[in-house]
Amino acid sequence: MSLHAIKVACSNCNLRELCMPVGLSGSDLDKLDDLVAVRRKIKRGTALFANGDRFSALYAIRTGFFKTTVAIEDGRDQVTGFQMAGEVIGLDGIVSDRHSCDAIALEDAEVCVMPYERIEDLSREVPALQSHVHKIMSREIVREHGVMLLLGSMRAEERLAAFLLNLVQRLHARGFSQSELVLRMTREEIGSYLGLKLETVSRTFSKFAEDGIIEVKQRHVRILETQALNNLVNTPACH
Repeated sequence: MSLHAIKVACSNCNLRELCMPVGLSGSDLDKLDDLVAVRRKIKRGTALFANGDRFSALYAIRTGFFKTTVAIEDGRDQVTGFQMAGEVIGLDGIVSDRHSCDAIALEDAEVCVMPYERIEDLSREVPALQSHVHKIMSREIVREHGVMLLLGSMRAEERLAAFLLNLVQRLHARGFSQSELVLRMTREEIGSYLGLKLETVSRTFSKFAEDGIIEVKQRHVRILETQALNNLVNTPACH
C-alpha cells in the first residue's frame, strides 16, 4: 500500500476536535494534514512503544484502547493510565528523549503517527498547534495529580466511583452513552491503576450492583444512579 493511501487527512477526521486544535483556517488545516506521517495498526496485547524506546513521535489514537504501565521493583507492572480514541499518547518521552513506560493495546487499535520534530516545526507556523500541545501536556499533569489524590486519600468505593465517572465522561465526549460502557480493561488492571487488590475491585463492583447504583454483566456496565457515584466521590470520608 502506498504512503499516500495510508495517510489520514486530519481535516476530514471525525476525531479532529478531540485531538487537534479547533477553529483553524483552511491553510493551517492543510499544514496539519502533513503532520501525520502514517497510521499504524497495533494488535491487541502488543506494545505501541516500550520503556526505554527512543522517543520520536506522539500518537493520536484513532480507534481502540490502550493502557500505559511501568515496571515496579517487585517485577510487577503498575498500570499508570488508560487511553482511548481521540487522546494523544507518547508525551512521557519528551523529557528525556526516551519513553518511560510501555503502551499496550487492550484491543486492536490504530494510531496516527505525528513525528515530534514535525510538530515542533509546525508549531512555529501555527501558534494554535503549540498552545494545543501545551493543553494536552497540562491535561496530563492534572490527570496524574488527580490519580495521586485518588490513591492518597480515597476509600475503595470512592476510587472505583471516580474511575467509572471519569471513564463515562470521556466516552460521552466521543458521542457514546452517558450511562453505558464496555470495560476494555480487566478487573485486575483496574485494581493496579487504582491501587486496589483484585478481590477489593470485584467486591466493590458487587456492592455497587447490590445497592442498585450499577448493573454489571461481565464487562458491560450500566450506570443506574450517576448521582450516587457523584455523592461517593464528593463526600469527604471520615478517617
